[in-house]
Amino acid sequence: MESASGWIRKSIVPLLGLTLTVALVGQVRSLKMRSTATTGSASPHASAPMGAAMPAPGAGRVTAEGRLVTYPGAQVVVATDVAGTLSRLLVKERDHVRKGQLLAELRADDVRAEIAEQQARVSEAEADIRFADSDVDRADRLLAAKVGTQATADRSRSNRDAAHARRETALAAVRRLQAVLAKSRLTAPIEGVVLERNVHSGEHLEAGAQLVTLADLRRTRIEAEVDEFDAGRVALGAPVEVTAEGYDGRSWRGRVEEIPDAVVNRRLKPQDPGRPSDTRVLLVKIALSESSPLKLGQRVEVEIGRR
Repeated sequence: MESASGWIRKSIVPLLGLTLTVALVGQVRSLKMRSTATTGSASPHASAPMGAAMPAPGAGRVTAEGRLVTYPGAQVVVATDVAGTLSRLLVKERDHVRKGQLLAELRADDVRAEIAEQQARVSEAEADIRFADSDVDRADRLLAAKVGTQATADRSRSNRDAAHARRETALAAVRRLQAVLAKSRLTAPIEGVVLERNVHSGEHLEAGAQLVTLADLRRTRIEAEVDEFDAGRVALGAPVEVTAEGYDGRSWRGRVEEIPDAVVNRRLKPQDPGRPSDTRVLLVKIALSESSPLKLGQRVEVEIGRR
């Protein structure tokens, strides 16, 4: 029989060989992984992952749609404050008007008649005042001569005070009616062009009815709807290029002059009813650096560069 020590030697030798083989394989794999990692991080020409987007030319520019609008206060709607019949409308569309020019007039014959009536009452009250002044003087003289009575003198003063009050009331009525009459004459609040005429002579108008729309076409700018995700890429003073359909090959320069502090819903493109969380926009204002043939309200495309 084989001795116990010989059996142990035969069992341990193969086990040691297997252990050494496993350790050697693990060391080789570790060295390969280190080499790959070092080579990948150090190589300046390492290839990008499959499908990674390369920076496109002009990636720093923002494109958006917009419209030509007027500056605040450069477009107004002229409306009537009082009801009445329009007797005259003195302008038509595309007419150029000056500030303060008469545009329309409402029929106001009844108001003029009331003014005349109140002015007559003013004259009547002034006559009563002159008589009351004389009566007060006479009553004071009689009282001083101990011929008249104190009651008579007091009554004379009361009549004079009442005449003064009647005159003030009539004067207030005249001023009120003159204000109404002034509202029957509608004048241009700004210099500009008549964009729209909504009424015609002979129409009966309710208070607040809109007559004409005026705009100063010398004071226009672009209002662009910039996607809210591009808001951080737009800066004040940044250069802008404006183009529009129908003007092939033509463009106009501008600059960003106003960036609002809040985003709003889209106006040019309707909100998608299927996406209630649709992207909102920033209404960036752009001043044109040169004249253009663009029409008020016309849709344009803008490309905003870096400042």
